[in-house]
Amino acid sequence: MPVLPLTSREPNRVSPMHGSDLQATLYKVQEIAKDVVAPNAVAIDAQARWPEPGIRALQNAGFGGLVVPTAYGGNGHGLLALAKVCELLGQECASTAICYGMHCVGASVIAANATPDQQERFLTPICAGRHITTLSLSEAGTGAHFYLPQTALEAISAEEYRLTGSKTFVTNGGHADSYVVSAVAASPEAPIGQFSCVVLPADCEGMKWGADWDGLGMRGNSSRTLELHGARIPSNNLLGKEGDQIWYIFNVVTPYFLIAMAGTFLGVATTALEEARRHLVRRYHTHTGSSLAQSSVLQHRLGSLWAVLERTRRLTYHAAASFDAGEPDALTAVMAAKVEVADCAVNLVNEAMTLSGGIGYRNGSRMHRLLRDARAAHLMSPTTDILRVWIGRALLGQPLLSD
Repeated sequence: MPVLPLTSREPNRVSPMHGSDLQATLYKVQEIAKDVVAPNAVAIDAQARWPEPGIRALQNAGFGGLVVPTAYGGNGHGLLALAKVCELLGQECASTAICYGMHCVGASVIAANATPDQQERFLTPICAGRHITTLSLSEAGTGAHFYLPQTALEAISAEEYRLTGSKTFVTNGGHADSYVVSAVAASPEAPIGQFSCVVLPADCEGMKWGADWDGLGMRGNSSRTLELHGARIPSNNLLGKEGDQIWYIFNVVTPYFLIAMAGTFLGVATTALEEARRHLVRRYHTHTGSSLAQSSVLQHRLGSLWAVLERTRRLTYHAAASFDAGEPDALTAVMAAKVEVADCAVNLVNEAMTLSGGIGYRNGSRMHRLLRDARAAHLMSPTTDILRVWIGRALLGQPLLSD
């Protein structure tokens, strides 16, 4: 596949908010995370329950349109805000963070080239806190190669499309009000690689949901399979032009999705480090009367973990801010941020559990949940391996999708 121009058409990119506007947003999100998200986190994990309390609280606070341009009624924030918001939520509940993050990704895709009709039907209710959306890209047949859909999109008239196929790992599955679906033209004459994105309303006939999500971690994200049996949607639900999906993938989906994940798992790692720190401060040996915090070996290990987390956080913030500023190498930095966060989260939580000893290792402990949640960081597509290949190709001037 040839190199794809990533700036062939600019999306309706937000004008990122900074200073007091962003700080006010983060202050309110932190309040929601502590007062609403945290008290529900254990039950969400234990019952594999969609994190409705936190999602509704964020909507009610006016953050349904966090990354939607102000011209469409949104908050007008960019990737830096998305990273920090997901980080705050992820510190308390990774499922809430990723569900909200995926809503923001879906909203950003709709807003990238929204028509006036799409603004009225989708973006206005999203920004008003009345509508949840999400992505529906992955398929069992193509696995982590989410950018190669096999779901068929067929024009059955000038006013209507028909969708046939199956999607997997749909976050917010069965709970969202709409789904941003990728599909390939059903016509045999359609050019290879001409994929499209469409908005699928939740009440569309021909949709069938698979079993509830029962994962090792991220148990509240309702990551379900969606079967499409000739689901019909209006032709004006097409996003952009026919064949635009690859443009959306690299200009909108990938950066927003990667930063939402990076922020989420930064939050997980941050909480793991704090849990370990608290344990070392609280724990005393009765035979010596000394605290674990006084051990130079444990001081060294905790300090090393803090440094890894902090430099990973700074890379993520830098990558997000670079994308918001439209810098040419921003996408490479964004990809690297997700890779480094995945490594950081998995390794840091594992080491933090070791520092916490048997208390952290026990079933049902907070560290136990963090370890299970963190493990998803490498698996969520684009996977760590795929991203490392893409980064190398970008640095060498090679096509990202050459195989």
